[in-house]
Amino acid sequence: MKHNKKRNTAFIYESLVRELTKSIVAQNVTRRNDILDILKENFVAGGLLMEELGLYRILVETKNTQPVIAEKLLHETKVAHRQIDADGLFGAQSKVIGDINKHLGATLWNNFVSNYKSLASINAIFNGKTPVKKKVLFEQAIIDSMVSPKNTNQQKMKPVDNLVYRSFIAKFNDKYNTLLEEQKEFLNKYIVSFADDGAEFNLYLNQELGRLKKALYESVTTNEDGGLIRDKTEAVLNYLEEFRTRQLEQADFQKILQVQELIRELNTND
Repeated sequence: MKHNKKRNTAFIYESLVRELTKSIVAQNVTRRNDILDILKENFVAGGLLMEELGLYRILVETKNTQPVIAEKLLHETKVAHRQIDADGLFGAQSKVIGDINKHLGATLWNNFVSNYKSLASINAIFNGKTPVKKKVLFEQAIIDSMVSPKNTNQQKMKPVDNLVYRSFIAKFNDKYNTLLEEQKEFLNKYIVSFADDGAEFNLYLNQELGRLKKALYESVTTNEDGGLIRDKTEAVLNYLEEFRTRQLEQADFQKILQVQELIRELNTND
């Protein structure tokens, strides 16, 4: 079926999150702030977009469950979706689409979202105009995905072989996919922190800074060579200690990513 991704709430959200990740890695503060403003204004707790996004997440994130439970979850999400004000949802989507086009540009719609196929299938299930036969097939595919073990049978969509996607993937891979897992987690935790006013991110940050400081302290105490390397390590340790008395700022993001890479190199060389 032809799918209008601009009317797919989950695709809009995932595209914004990926765009935010790129802006953070590129240290583009202006674009980062524009994206955060769009997310905070449009995906608010209790809002129609957030309500529909929650239904998408139930179907996408549920894995390794029993078939009967998967079928019941699908049924209940369909019932819940029918209760959403359709006109209000259309208006909310129109607003976020307008905000994106005005402040970020149409290139955002070319973002590659790995689970796009699943999001498109769910959108077709929620769409009352989808032919019955096709809807049944989409529903069975989603149920199969919910029953399958996590990260085992998930088939991620491959990018379409055209110039726009190839160019995007190349740029995105250069900036994001080369990051360490701990660097990706740091960025992703920050990206979604607006949803709970940063509570979960602050908890994670305290734990991560503790891990980094412990690793650096061990490096200082076991380094017998001394000299410049030891002095620089102590300087980084002092930098991390500063967060006891101040909040994380935009300029700190790149530095923390670098510290994470330093720790990985120290562990590799042990």
